[in-house]
Amino acid sequence: MDQSLEPLTAALLDAARKAGADDADAIAVAGTSLDVDVRGGALEHAERSEAIDLGLRVILGQRQATVAASDTRPETLEEMATRAVAMAKEAPEDPGVGLAPAEQLSECRDAAGLELDDPGDDPDPAALERDALETEAAALAHDGISMMDSVGAGYARRRLHLAATNGFSGGYTRSDYSLYAVAITGEGTKMERDYYGESRTHRADMPSPAEVGRIAAERTLARAGARRPKTGAYPVLYDERISSGLIGHLLSAINGTAIVRGASWLSDAMGKQVLPAGLTLTEEPHRPRTGGARLFDAEGLPTRKRELVSDGILQSWILDLASARKLGLESTASASRSPAGAPAPSAGNVTLSQGTKSREELMRDMGTGFLVTSLLGSTINPNNGDYSRGASGFWIENGEIAYPVNECTIAGNLRDMLLGLTPANDARPWLSRVVPSLLVEGMTLAGE
Repeated sequence: MDQSLEPLTAALLDAARKAGADDADAIAVAGTSLDVDVRGGALEHAERSEAIDLGLRVILGQRQATVAASDTRPETLEEMATRAVAMAKEAPEDPGVGLAPAEQLSECRDAAGLELDDPGDDPDPAALERDALETEAAALAHDGISMMDSVGAGYARRRLHLAATNGFSGGYTRSDYSLYAVAITGEGTKMERDYYGESRTHRADMPSPAEVGRIAAERTLARAGARRPKTGAYPVLYDERISSGLIGHLLSAINGTAIVRGASWLSDAMGKQVLPAGLTLTEEPHRPRTGGARLFDAEGLPTRKRELVSDGILQSWILDLASARKLGLESTASASRSPAGAPAPSAGNVTLSQGTKSREELMRDMGTGFLVTSLLGSTINPNNGDYSRGASGFWIENGEIAYPVNECTIAGNLRDMLLGLTPANDARPWLSRVVPSLLVEGMTLAGE
């Protein structure tokens, strides 16, 4: 897929002007992906896909409309523009609509220095198949693993270009490698499963297939004999692999869209304590080799490192141009978008301050409680922060793992949970959300 994306976005903008748009922006995304699944020592499924997606947003005064297509023929681009302008004429007025002033645009128009694209050759299907087979064999080599639920390896490369009538034009390429395994122990109603997987922008950073299979097997074997825990109020320790979800709830609550709508349990929290004193939540869009890295946002504004929460105090909302205008503020260069949608605020890379203790030391401190390693389902009240989720993991007694746990529910209020958390020191620095294991006091468990 060698077609250049910049001419496509330029052609979309020209078509929008001819169709009568006051302003417009266009995005083109070209992707190649390859996924391989194995089972029982043999290839089960292989899939390769290539596609180009185009998106056009037109603006008429304070009205806007967005259309998308996957056809690059000139007549299709003209039809997209004509339809978008017709739709915009019927759309309601929105005081937040509008492109960024030219003087506010990022001078960076690529991803230089972020190391988002692996310079190596694309892997062939045989190489991915070998990785998956080695992963499966490593997991099955452990006594007690009865079967593999799924094992797969994948690769993707995506090119993106964004252009607008305010003069912005820029793009970049991002690569991604993945390897995962889901193992099963036991039989019938006694079966338990667990997983391990990694995804990196550079193949050289990936763990070995043997390591992925080993960790998946060890996690699964530790789940054997799981049962329901006691009902009551106990401390809950969120394992590092799922703890970022708690911070995700915080990010959702300070998202500009939720604030504008008045549908956030933190709508009154600006300048107030939302995390324990001493903790800082930092957005780091320029951290290399990570999924949320970018030098400019989806509206062409320059990104920068900033503290969302400093010493526990909320410092900033997450804003795109539209939400910022409605709140009388400036955009935080947090816009993201897909070809089929208009820009919307979204956080990229974030890092939470780490603590001084390991996960095991926090377990000893909690004495009796629940170590959560998996969550399912979700009931979150966006207005007051009430929280309830199904969970599984391990029961802790006398500071040590006593037995595996399943079929229980944990509940609390997010405002109280976040104010009372204690971080460990085990965050993985290559993730988009660098969040360690988090200990939360006094949650309600519904078990036996």
